[in-house]
Amino acid sequence: MCISLLLLLLLVSLASQSCNGLNSFGFDIHHRFSDPVKGIMEIDMLPQKGTSEYYVAMAHRDRIFRGRRLAGDHQTPLTFAAGNSTYEIANFGFLHFANVSVGTPALSFLVALDTGSNLFWLPCNCTSCVKGLKASNGEVIPFNIYDLKGSSTGQNVLCGNSLCEEQSQCPSSSDTCPYQVNYLSNGTSTTGFLVEDVLHLITDDDQAKDSNTPITFGCGQNQTGAFLDGAAPNGLLGLGMRNVSVPSILANQGLTSNIFSMCFGSDGYGRITFGDNGSLDQGKTPFNLMASDPTYNISITQLIVGGNVADIEFHAIFDSGTSFTSLKDPPYIQITQSFDSLIKLKRNSSSDLPFEYCYDISPNQKIEVPTLNLTMKSGDNYFVIDPIVTVTGEDAGLLCLAIMNSDDVNIIGQNFMTGYRVTFDRENMFLGWKESNCYDDELSNLPINRSHSPAVSPALAVNPEATSNPSNDPPNHSFQIKPASVFMMASFLILAIL
Repeated sequence: MCISLLLLLLLVSLASQSCNGLNSFGFDIHHRFSDPVKGIMEIDMLPQKGTSEYYVAMAHRDRIFRGRRLAGDHQTPLTFAAGNSTYEIANFGFLHFANVSVGTPALSFLVALDTGSNLFWLPCNCTSCVKGLKASNGEVIPFNIYDLKGSSTGQNVLCGNSLCEEQSQCPSSSDTCPYQVNYLSNGTSTTGFLVEDVLHLITDDDQAKDSNTPITFGCGQNQTGAFLDGAAPNGLLGLGMRNVSVPSILANQGLTSNIFSMCFGSDGYGRITFGDNGSLDQGKTPFNLMASDPTYNISITQLIVGGNVADIEFHAIFDSGTSFTSLKDPPYIQITQSFDSLIKLKRNSSSDLPFEYCYDISPNQKIEVPTLNLTMKSGDNYFVIDPIVTVTGEDAGLLCLAIMNSDDVNIIGQNFMTGYRVTFDRENMFLGWKESNCYDDELSNLPINRSHSPAVSPALAVNPEATSNPSNDPPNHSFQIKPASVFMMASFLILAIL
């Protein structure tokens, strides 16, 4: 079995939905632990949502990585040639993945998607990388490894290129541009050189015409640390603000407006769309820009927890690659202590979960959870639809406020984006948001379903197979309490993709 068969299974089952707006790219997102993915993949080692293992694993991943569409009317929308669906699979660090095709002949890669990073990189004739997935029966499902010499449309990016950010490491402007990205986790990095090759797209209409677009990306020869343990093992697609990111390149080539959106459904389903301006009635707030390090940073001016109102201004980064929101003091103290004073539950301070404010609950118990609203700098309110997690046991369980305390940076994580389509408008420099179920643009104003289905029993385990090869040869490479498992915990490290 090869990676193409794995992708075919996923792409047939998680069928793509067409883009109805013009001048847009679109593809679906599925959470790694969502029922659609678990039902299709039948992957072992997937914790049931609502168990402590699920939330511990999600926090572990964070610490490893820290309407209608409104588009232009003069171009046909485009999608990835290999399919519109994105999804998450076992032991891949809880990141969202897309299947993208690069090069001539085209090769498919499972790349992680993240708004906190910029560079698109792929494993490339690597001396140290993940070579594939190991199934429970011992069979290895190999990943594709990019080879510049194997693509007739590929070429080196020289040091004189404006996208080369390591020009100081170049002897001359005619040399190949090197790159190195070091992550906050000890020993985690990717190193290689920049290349340009075609990203295969098609028009999203009945004709499905090819549209091969040149993209600059990193040829990752050496991956270390978390990248060898399942975090973005087959590449990473940056969605940040720098010119080297894929949204920036597509916009600079005039293929789409400099905007994209991500939708996060309550059931784990989602969607990402390039060129999506969002809805006319969406909430908005401006970005805070730092020229040296532009990120999706916004200002929050007021916190409302239940009836408690506090005027506290702080900055936070909207990071789709972080599972749980992480806040510094004083906003962390204000939210958690207000929540604690309002919720009529017994606090469980002995919980080993990564959340400080957890409470004992019993099966079928009716609970009134305090509401949480963030007032943005613009004055628009951002209602946090899903600020809690529930952990189930045989006879009892826990309810936790899913916010972690941070020492350095405020991050609005994926859990605070649940139930919204979030628009990253880089042309007008604002963040937009509107409640959405993520399934149908015309039905995006339907009520949000906050219940979660029980997990599907797993049957097949797959694990990343890393290789360190000193030779030049390419490696093979609504809230509901349900009974579940007993509590377990594991240690975790922190690395943010910022």
